[in-house]
Amino acid sequence: MNEKIVIAGGGHAAGQVVASLRQNKFAGEIVLVGDEPHLPYQRPPLSKKFLAGELPAERLYVKPASFYDDAGVELHLETSIVALDRKAKCLTLDNGGTIGYNRLVLALGSRARKLHIDGSELAGVHYLRNIADVDGIRKKMESGRRMVIVGAGYIGLEVAAVAQQAGLDVTVIELADRVMSRVVSAEISDFYQIEHTNHGVKFRLSTGVTALNGKKRVKSVTTSEGEEVPADIVVIGIGILPNTELATDAGLEVDNGIVVDDHCQTSDPDIYAVGDCTVHPNAIYGRQLRLESVHNALEQAKTAAANLCGKDTVYAQVPWFWSDQYDLKLQIAGLSEGYDDVVIRGEPVERSFSCLYLREGRLLAVDAINAPRDFVQSKQLIANRVEIATDRLADSAVALKDLMS
Repeated sequence: MNEKIVIAGGGHAAGQVVASLRQNKFAGEIVLVGDEPHLPYQRPPLSKKFLAGELPAERLYVKPASFYDDAGVELHLETSIVALDRKAKCLTLDNGGTIGYNRLVLALGSRARKLHIDGSELAGVHYLRNIADVDGIRKKMESGRRMVIVGAGYIGLEVAAVAQQAGLDVTVIELADRVMSRVVSAEISDFYQIEHTNHGVKFRLSTGVTALNGKKRVKSVTTSEGEEVPADIVVIGIGILPNTELATDAGLEVDNGIVVDDHCQTSDPDIYAVGDCTVHPNAIYGRQLRLESVHNALEQAKTAAANLCGKDTVYAQVPWFWSDQYDLKLQIAGLSEGYDDVVIRGEPVERSFSCLYLREGRLLAVDAINAPRDFVQSKQLIANRVEIATDRLADSAVALKDLMS
């Protein structure tokens, strides 16, 4: 029997599943269903080079159209899946059609968390999650215009950097008392706030947003402090939500994400799941994780494809992330949650240094700013979980790879 694998989703992870299935010599049918008009594409450049107009949409694609033709992939773009019948092994589409499967990969991704306040539906209010979102923002990014960004996470600060360099007047409003507070230490937060401030970005920290004002288009933002901040364009970046509704309705195990094992298999043995929508066990940190990162999406996609092709492959990775802001490349290896000590390696004033997070003398994570060697070499130290003297970690003259033993 010619087996059919259906991939539900059209993002980076979905594209990687297709590529890895063929690389692993899967000879059956592959069907991909995505709700956007585009081929599977990379999302990280959306808030960076693509927003800046330095990258055409075609350069975002995981693979060109010819790849899917050559691989014999059946594409259903601009198509949403509205129901999953596990017993019948059938997907119902929003156009009324159905697709059967032998095995299924859920690469459903995530969506922007919405801000539900007065004025949130006004023209000029934007989120940034896909190509269409960026196209809408970029059309309004004219020099001299006033942009207000709600949220000082990766997306908010990356948009702030691009907008400021395009000549806009930028204000960032953040509910927490420091920028990127969920993912970095106070030392890194302070460094990035100073960098943005030096570039002309204005901050309102420990501040919420109570209303967006205007008749048809947004004209200003009212903060929790009662301030009215003028705005020609508002970009909201307050996090994402995993797309789990299809899995929940189908009776799969879901807990802040579609629950998968270390083979990327769901509670249904014929259904795998990958990427932002999943929660997986991580042996390094000894707990369940839902990760919002390209690295996780790609590696889970490769793992799922290998297992679908009969290979016994375990997903066990040190998570990593990155963010480009101005000429600063922040590369993060590991997860710093629960750290009890911080070591600064190098000099922040030189704009090339690392922040190392430890718990009980063991390295949990590293934030490397323009320090790619520290980023690369830290991964094995994190995986090995060995105790390291902090004075040796702080000595930038000693390569991290030399601390492995």
